Amino acid sequence: MATADSPSTDLVSTPVLERVLHEALRRGGDFAEVFVEDRSSSSVFLDNRKVEELSSGRDRGAGIRVMVGETTGFAHTADLSEAGLLSAAEAAAAVAREGGGGVREIALVKKSSERQRVATMPSTVSKSDKVGLLLRADDAARSAGGAIAQVSAGYGDGRRRILVANSDGLLADDDRVRTRFFITCVATGDSGMQTGSESLAYTLGYEMFDEHPVEEAAAKAARRAVTKLEARPAPSGVLPIVLKRGSGGFLFHEACGHGLEADHILKDSSVYTGRVGQMVASPGVTLVDDGTFGPNWGTLAIDDEGRPTQRNVLIQDGVLTDYMWDYVRARKKGRPSSGNGRRQSYEDLPMVRMTNTYLIAGEEDPDEILAQTPKGIYVAQLGGGQVNTATGDFVFGMTEAYLIEGGRITEPLRNANLIGNGPDVLSKIDAIGNDFEMSPGTCGKDGQNVAVGCGQPTMRVTGVTIGGTASA
Repeated sequence: MATADSPSTDLVSTPVLERVLHEALRRGGDFAEVFVEDRSSSSVFLDNRKVEELSSGRDRGAGIRVMVGETTGFAHTADLSEAGLLSAAEAAAAVAREGGGGVREIALVKKSSERQRVATMPSTVSKSDKVGLLLRADDAARSAGGAIAQVSAGYGDGRRRILVANSDGLLADDDRVRTRFFITCVATGDSGMQTGSESLAYTLGYEMFDEHPVEEAAAKAARRAVTKLEARPAPSGVLPIVLKRGSGGFLFHEACGHGLEADHILKDSSVYTGRVGQMVASPGVTLVDDGTFGPNWGTLAIDDEGRPTQRNVLIQDGVLTDYMWDYVRARKKGRPSSGNGRRQSYEDLPMVRMTNTYLIAGEEDPDEILAQTPKGIYVAQLGGGQVNTATGDFVFGMTEAYLIEGGRITEPLRNANLIGNGPDVLSKIDAIGNDFEMSPGTCGKDGQNVAVGCGQPTMRVTGVTIGGTASA
């Protein structure tokens, strides 16, 4: 078993980092930070058994942040030489106070972090083997029957080495490997065309496919597409919904999680501002953000400000207990960071972001939850959505859903929307299953995208507006 543990401190030496931080503070800055990144990736895309894309790339550089009071200066450079870093530091410090600042001595102290262990580094696997993986998935999808008319599949891997140093003396690094796979199937029938998709994404090496075979993911995607050929229009109106385990994590990520990020709280642009200690959800609802949670898509040893990630309980048994914090906002409030400072790349400033966000499992049997629902919608897979953090209002697409009649899943439904309000949904959860599953995703915020994990057990919400075209 290999370890992704090449020391990231070889990107820039400690003495150089110290000199760059001195330059950044020379004009009177209050805080300075150097973020260095070395990122490599490869990807393959197959469409109808034809290779449409086969690519690899590498990007490296540094972002330098200088703060003076409430003002932040930021510059980034692809030049990791000392001259290049000093130039970026000078540019970032241009907003600093003129004169009188002096020089602050900085002694960087290296902090150790747990290293990811990788059985098979993706970079050691040949391109032909990666193409072969996708061809196997294509075969598995088409074995679902002649209704499958088109199959598209993709593979990607990435390695990200980072180094963070700041004027408080912090020096930390990380080396993270991620691997992903996705597949989309198109089925045709008398009702037209329908699509089904599935994805796999973990903080693992190529060994991911030993535990998560692409054939199983392909079969799920094909089944979804074929099943939807028989789908009827979704009803409209307010109905109970049962969310299959893992399927609704994105709803809570978007509708609740973003509103618990400290930048929204401090700007008073969240419905959860000032509500710590108050009931914001049904009893039994516990929401956690945890950057250490297994090999899930949002797992990190440290965040992009060098702070260790951790398990943060946000809502405990329905009561709001805390928000998510990055280092700068936590520093301003005189409290520790929760390890939620993240950025897309060295060209971006960090901001408060989620990692792996999920609702804790309860004690109820998922089959009983369904049996005790006389009428409603069973949501097996959610699509994209959007939320207004100030109000909690959201709209989400349902890409796989079924009618519940007499406590049983009956007919499949065509794509429709879930329309509701995050705090309202949290208060209407009346049943929480004893099962649990995570799903991978990409979270967008202020133009930056980062990898996240979302999860929840099977659960029932007593009433959500369904934006369908048939009468309820």
